[in-house]
Amino acid sequence: MKDNEQNASKLNINWFPGHMTKAKREMQEKLKMVDMVIECRDARIPYSSKNPLLEEIIQQKPRLILLTKIDKADPVRTKEWIDCLSNDTTQVLAVNVLKDNVVSLITAASQECMKAMIERQKRRGINPRAIRAMVVGIPNVGKSTLINRIANKKAVQAADRPGVTRSLTWVKVTKGLELLDTPGVLWPKFEDQQVGLRLALIGSIRDEILNQDEMAIELIEYLKNHYQGILADRYQVDENEDKVKILEQIALNRNCKMKGNELDYEKASKIVLEEFRNGKLGKISLETPEEGTKEA
Repeated sequence: MKDNEQNASKLNINWFPGHMTKAKREMQEKLKMVDMVIECRDARIPYSSKNPLLEEIIQQKPRLILLTKIDKADPVRTKEWIDCLSNDTTQVLAVNVLKDNVVSLITAASQECMKAMIERQKRRGINPRAIRAMVVGIPNVGKSTLINRIANKKAVQAADRPGVTRSLTWVKVTKGLELLDTPGVLWPKFEDQQVGLRLALIGSIRDEILNQDEMAIELIEYLKNHYQGILADRYQVDENEDKVKILEQIALNRNCKMKGNELDYEKASKIVLEEFRNGKLGKISLETPEEGTKEA
């Protein structure tokens, strides 16, 4: 297994494909067409799934932050993040895109964000037109799933791989709200090793780019420290052992072996990562508002 220094250097790679550069430019151009921005973030990592480049693009537009995948996130942490991120110009809404009435929730929250504009139009005797909102976010935070759910059809090409949403797409939600979907954009490189690691853990960076053994080991260490008992219950391991030993125990218990009866750490790592991502390990968040404030 590679050591953490090698893995850290891999996290500082330039990860900015050409279509991502184009997407940023297109978003800047289309920003003039919208009244507000809806930013999707993964509720498990609300700080790390924020794209610093979006701050430049969004400028001073009113913003609605959607914390997605709340069915996989720690509800206590999610509440803390809602309190932390909410302010005069930013509404925060935690949603389960697949189960909640997202049309109703997002329409109401968008109207609240644009309250000043709507009241201004009414004072001038103008019938308020539909609110136009741009939907932004990094890859794999549920943007396409959200748009498809709202449109009740496959309006956007969605896949569980980063960077699949390719083009700009308008979707009419209601008479009072229209959404402009945009491709997921990551930033040029990750200065913060922990941010890059968290993004990799939720699947916003392609697994081929990083060492999966290291990712699984770091996740195991985090679970040991913050969610005691989860590893023991799921994999029948001794959480008092160090993180490498625990991965070895998981490989043994899940019969992850190669030819010659040698343990297959890569297979065991994939099991841990997949079961975290699909929620089989329980509701887990990978950062707190305090950690985000320190890293900001």
